[in-house]
Amino acid sequence: MNPSSLAALAGLALLASTAVSAQTISRGEVIASTCFTCHGTHGVSPSTIPSIDYIPAERMIETLRAYKSGQRYSTIMGRHASAYTDAEIVEAANYLAGLQKKGK
Repeated sequence: MNPSSLAALAGLALLASTAVSAQTISRGEVIASTCFTCHGTHGVSPSTIPSIDYIPAERMIETLRAYKSGQRYSTIMGRHASAYTDAEIVEAANYLAGLQKKGK
């Protein structure tokens, strides 16, 4: 096999392995990753925006639902929370709470 054919095969193998890896990311992780933009990597804020890494899932769900319904005042969080279904809020909260157990 010539070098260009080997390179093409290696590239295809890399793409295939990347596609398999991408399928292992949970929906909760994808949603929670948007939280990290403001609340810091793994929910540990480097600024005055509150850290969310210590919040248990039940409390996170309750808080996000309150933001979503307008029951809890916010300037930004209500807009974010209203974009998610209740099931998506649960998935993100469970993912974030799971980070505590992993020591992240």
